[in-house]
Amino acid sequence: MSERPLEGRIVLVVGASRGLGAAVALEAARRGARPVLLGRTRGALEELDDRIRALGGEATLVRMDLSDAESVDRLGPSLFARFGRVDGFVFAAAELGTLAPLAHQDPGEVARVVGTGALAFQRLVRTLEPLLKASDAARCVVVGDPIATVPRAYWGPYAAAKAALEAFALGWADELERSSIRVVVAEPGPMATRLRRQAFPGERPDAQPAPEIYATAICELLAPTSTRQGERIALQPARSSA
Repeated sequence: MSERPLEGRIVLVVGASRGLGAAVALEAARRGARPVLLGRTRGALEELDDRIRALGGEATLVRMDLSDAESVDRLGPSLFARFGRVDGFVFAAAELGTLAPLAHQDPGEVARVVGTGALAFQRLVRTLEPLLKASDAARCVVVGDPIATVPRAYWGPYAAAKAALEAFALGWADELERSSIRVVVAEPGPMATRLRRQAFPGERPDAQPAPEIYATAICELLAPTSTRQGERIALQPARSSA
């Protein structure tokens, strides 16, 4: 197999500022892709861009708040003008919100958690689908969470956001069954991310593996040779080369 299976592919990574999104963008660049890095934090995006350039790659930076509906709507036409297509789409954005009894949740914060997840994803699909159809073999990976199907106390808004996100993604996959686009939901295990630290502030920083261990599996799903479609996939961590 080629060491650069994503050579020349335009891969949009939403939630690329840090965590799993950043790890996937870096691995995609290592495999030859041209990542489009979408996130809220300019400094983090520029730092990731430096790391990609150090590999000899090139990235496009898009600083955007997913709650800004007009900016999301303009994304598709902007990318079309620059690239004419999108070959890969990774949705790794998420907000945890406050872990609390449902009756104590602030409605505004609940709306923000769901808005950053499922609602932003639907809006992105609306603006990106023509670009994905312009690709010879577009591959879309939506980062889910097992909590979507097994909700638990105090996690209501986050679990609901993930459940809606996965429903949107798998329904979209069914709609695209006769196209060249493939859509899957990828569910990683626990990892050392900002959301994890927010949810478990007393946990040791090294208690969970770095998100990079799942980047390989996601990039394999982005390859044009991948045939996975309309599935929830429990990601397996990459084996250490040590």
